[in-house]
Amino acid sequence: MDLRSELNKVGGFKNLELLAKQVVEGFIAGMHKSPFHGFSAEFAEHKIYNHGESTKHIDWKLYAKTDRLYTKRYDEETNLRCHLIVDNSSSMHYPESAGTTIDNLNKIAFSALASASLMNILKKQRDAVGLSIYSDKYDFYSPEKGSERHHQMLLTKLSEAVVAKPKTQTTETYKYLHQIADKIHRRSLIFVFTDMFQTSEGDEKLFEALRHLKHNKHEVVLFHVFDKEKELTFNFDNRPKRFIDIETGEFINLYPDNVKVNYEKAVADYFKNLKLKCGQYRIKYVEADINSGFNNILTTYMIERQKFV
Repeated sequence: MDLRSELNKVGGFKNLELLAKQVVEGFIAGMHKSPFHGFSAEFAEHKIYNHGESTKHIDWKLYAKTDRLYTKRYDEETNLRCHLIVDNSSSMHYPESAGTTIDNLNKIAFSALASASLMNILKKQRDAVGLSIYSDKYDFYSPEKGSERHHQMLLTKLSEAVVAKPKTQTTETYKYLHQIADKIHRRSLIFVFTDMFQTSEGDEKLFEALRHLKHNKHEVVLFHVFDKEKELTFNFDNRPKRFIDIETGEFINLYPDNVKVNYEKAVADYFKNLKLKCGQYRIKYVEADINSGFNNILTTYMIERQKFV
C-alpha cells in the first residue's frame, strides 16, 4: 500500500496510526541496506554484543546471517520509558500553505507523524511512552504508559495538534520544558521536536531548561525541525514578497535576493551555535528537515535505544 495515496485517501491525519505503521514498515524493509541490516521487524529483541559479556545469550543463528555478534535481550531488559515533547507553537505550522500529504507536510505535521512512528516501534517493544504538547500554554501532558488505550489517546492528541488552527502567539518554551522535567522522575529517553524559533527568551534560558530535562540521568535528543529549502537556504523567486512572523504578526516587504546572502549566513551561524551548545551540554542534536523523510528520526531512535539500555 502506497503511503502517499493512503494519506490522501484518509484525508490528512484521520488515521495517524496507519500512516505511522507504514512509515515504520518502510524503514524496516530498508534496514538491510543500513548498518542495522542484522535486525528484522523484531529487532528490539537483540542488542550488539560487547566484549567481556557472557556468551551464553549470543544468537548464533543471527551471527551466521550477519557475521556480527548480537545477544538476545529479554523482556525485563528491553522495557524502557520514553517521553515525546512536541512544540505546537504558531511557527510550527509553517508553511501555512502546506497540507497534510506526505510530500507537503508542515513542521507540526512532520513532528506528529514522526512521533507516531516512534510510538509504533515503542509499542512493538512493549515500552512505556508519554507525551507533552505545548504552545503558548501547556496544552497536554500524559505520563509514560504502555496500554493500548493510552496509545490511542496519544495518537488522537497528535492528530488534534496538526489540524488545530494556530493563533498568532509567542511561546516561552523554557517554562514548559522546566515543568515537563519536574514531572518525569524515572530515567527516560526524551525526544524533543521543535523548530527552535523563539521570540521571548534568550538561548541561555532555553538551554537551562534542556539541561533540566537531563536530570535523573535522562537521555535527551533534540530534533531540530525546519524546512531546509525555505528556512535555511531561503529559496524564493525574486519577486516582491511580504514575509510575516507567524508568532508576532510583524511583517516586512522586500525582494528576497536583497537579503538572501545575509539571511543564509545568519541562519547558518545560528544552526551552528545550536549544535555546539547541544554538544557542550551533552544533548544529542539531530537536524530534521521536513522534506527529507523519517529514516533519520528512526535511525536516531535505534542508536539511542541501544546506548540507553
